[in-house]
Amino acid sequence: MTTVSPTQLTYRSFNNLSLVSGHPTYQTVKNFQDSNIKTFQYSKDGRYVSFASPEIVKIIDSNNAEPRSEIEKKNIVEIGFSPKGTYISTWERPVKLGENLVHKNLIVWETATAQMLIQFTQKSQANWNVQWTEDESFFSRMVTGEVHFYDSKRIEKGIHTKLRLENIVDFSLSPGKNPSIAVFIPEKNGAPASVRIYSITNFNSPLAQKNFFKADKVRMHWNDLGTNLLVLTQTEVDKTNKSYYGESNLYFLSVAGNYDCCVQLKKDGPIHDVAWSPNSKEFIVVYGYMPANATLFDHRANPIHEFGVNPRNTVRFNPQGRLILIAGFGNLAGSIDIWDRENLKKISTIEASNSSECFWSPDGRYIMTATLSPRLRVDNGYKIWHYTGVLVHDESIQELLQVQWRPASVELYPMRTLSPPPKVSENSAALAAKPSPKKVGAYRPPHARGTATPDMFKREDEASKRLHVHGHGNKPTPVGVSEVSTKAAVKNKKKREAAKKKKEDAILASENSGAASPLPPSSAPVQQVINDGIIDVAEPVKEPIASITSTNGISQGGSLLSETDKKIRNLTKKLRQITELKERQQKGDKLELTQLQKIATEAALRKELDMLKP
Repeated sequence: MTTVSPTQLTYRSFNNLSLVSGHPTYQTVKNFQDSNIKTFQYSKDGRYVSFASPEIVKIIDSNNAEPRSEIEKKNIVEIGFSPKGTYISTWERPVKLGENLVHKNLIVWETATAQMLIQFTQKSQANWNVQWTEDESFFSRMVTGEVHFYDSKRIEKGIHTKLRLENIVDFSLSPGKNPSIAVFIPEKNGAPASVRIYSITNFNSPLAQKNFFKADKVRMHWNDLGTNLLVLTQTEVDKTNKSYYGESNLYFLSVAGNYDCCVQLKKDGPIHDVAWSPNSKEFIVVYGYMPANATLFDHRANPIHEFGVNPRNTVRFNPQGRLILIAGFGNLAGSIDIWDRENLKKISTIEASNSSECFWSPDGRYIMTATLSPRLRVDNGYKIWHYTGVLVHDESIQELLQVQWRPASVELYPMRTLSPPPKVSENSAALAAKPSPKKVGAYRPPHARGTATPDMFKREDEASKRLHVHGHGNKPTPVGVSEVSTKAAVKNKKKREAAKKKKEDAILASENSGAASPLPPSSAPVQQVINDGIIDVAEPVKEPIASITSTNGISQGGSLLSETDKKIRNLTKKLRQITELKERQQKGDKLELTQLQKIATEAALRKELDMLKP
């Protein structure tokens, strides 16, 4: 009987880096007390862990934390391994070295010996790393208008081959035994954007190609076999004015070149997430305005199953492909639904509020959620959940910056049947025993308490109606406005027109009689407010008008007060404020220094007031 190696995770906080064993012990394998560690990475086969400090990059064995090699390179901020862990890449921020000198800030090293193999200049941190074929025979990187390929066995000979395409801005190497390269060329001079797939051994003609408009940038998702590609396109601006976040579409391409299509989604709105099943034959898309749809498609982009409408924006298959996680993070509540792929039934729902990250364990039975800094500065830590919804471990860590499961082959953890919930760890059991805090809800100002929350202040998953901009100039038009709301708008419009007509009639009558025009009762400014998605005119605030009676008996505004009267009014106001401050002082309230100084002026103010009074 073979022994299955336990799962493992590593986390990096502000103070340390720790390797921790997985279920059921969750014991620390090794702890490095260092507040200067900038990043860490597991190798893709799980053999190594590498972490970078300002002075050096260390590579250790993940099983026993024994050192394997050290790279004496300063200021490294990014680390990446090749698929089998034979090579490691490092990236540091580029700096100016002077005239005719170029900073080589991207370096490829041999993992076992820490020997430098080749170095490049890479200015952007986005997509900084080289891309490897799965067998590590070649790696590639993009420069202006070209993708360069290097033979890993003959790196010293430089570029092995090039793919030249005008205006190329992105590329992706496929996994699998027969690697392909997909390249993206954006729109230019009225020509459509395109994604082309080439074999890395023949760049003369593409294996497959798809042209489309409305694509400023793309994200490419390969299935694990490298036989099919999903291309998620997005524009910076939605020209139809339906969304503030641009327009997105999803395209399907077969590497064989015998099938491609635009994936048909039944709901408008952004595409939040896409995930291939590990069997490479189906995928799930989460899409649409909130609450979003989640749909399962087959290998020809035909819908198989609808998971319903919920506030969700994340989807993950477990490594074995048996379980599906559909969740809502970010500005959503953090709910996680777990589905069984075999019978397409929901198993459980997990509430993991404030989570920043979410990962399946390599054995496919546990889910790790984490709250990381600096996204949230409080309640940092990670939690381990069983797929049945049971919280089996909870670890609070101050200023948690990064956390990862150790990668492992699926062959080590076959999922033959679904297991029952396991025993929970001691700290999770103690947490469960504590009474849950009472939910007090969000703060609401006194004038808004006891009333319904307007949609514009609700979370994205709570709002029943959303405002979107349509093609009517810059005026927002509500989506899904009910007939009742429309009738209310018409009624309010009639009221406004009647009030306007009444005001005009009153002014005309006063002019005809030769009397002075009275101030209209609604002379206060009229403000527009949004009420349930309808733009209304609020009732004006009626303010009392300070008035005095002149010798001719005509009531005039307070602006005609004499200078003496104005001074008396201001002094009276200051004395009233002093009286209020003294009352607060008698009650024991602590006053500011400026407030105490104001109280000290009371005698002088009263003397000045007595002199002004007749």
